[in-house]
Amino acid sequence: MHLLVVEDDPALAGLLRRLLVSDRHVVELAPSGEDALEVVEAQPALGAVVLDVMLPGISGVEVARRIRRQGSTVPIVMLTARDSVDDRVAGLDAGADDYLIKPFAYQELAARLRSVARRGTPRSAGAMLRAGPIALDDRLREVRVEGEPVDLTGREFAVLECLLRHRGQVLSREQLLDHAWPMAAAVTLNSVDAYVHYLRTKLGPAGRLIKTVRGVGYRLSDRS
Repeated sequence: MHLLVVEDDPALAGLLRRLLVSDRHVVELAPSGEDALEVVEAQPALGAVVLDVMLPGISGVEVARRIRRQGSTVPIVMLTARDSVDDRVAGLDAGADDYLIKPFAYQELAARLRSVARRGTPRSAGAMLRAGPIALDDRLREVRVEGEPVDLTGREFAVLECLLRHRGQVLSREQLLDHAWPMAAAVTLNSVDAYVHYLRTKLGPAGRLIKTVRGVGYRLSDRS
């Protein structure tokens, strides 16, 4: 799932990103409400927003309210240290779908994200990313080519999902590295090239859809 985490604490934001990416999600970070609104507007295919209430500038409650005013139905899970009934009601009335009190266990956040995704999107829609014969099911974490399953590692899946979500766009090696290896300082850009090679091999003829843009990175197209 393509997620936006809105959290101004760099340590917590980095931790959440690492854990979510390890579960094969594509994760973007926003440190403020203003940044979050820009990402939501630019990325209409977001699967969910993890939104802290206490943010610099506009609050998470106001962010949720503005997201709904934009007409977006993206699921929102709010995070807060406030546990009063009034605080929870304010967040839910603003448009949040669920509420999680800090501190929380990551497993509970993961379960709540799965829950709001099921509630917010029909099972038959929104879960599939496609390019040519390649089909990636975001919820089942499956990849098929011409209907046949392809066994990918977690890193391979993350790279392919990122390319599919930005189909037709040129992605730099740094962008792919950031999605598939967050906070992994020891990993080099050559690792991206290696995993793209593995992907092309496993996808067979469909691997030709992944184009090398010399000196920049990679692009996934619909045609070889």
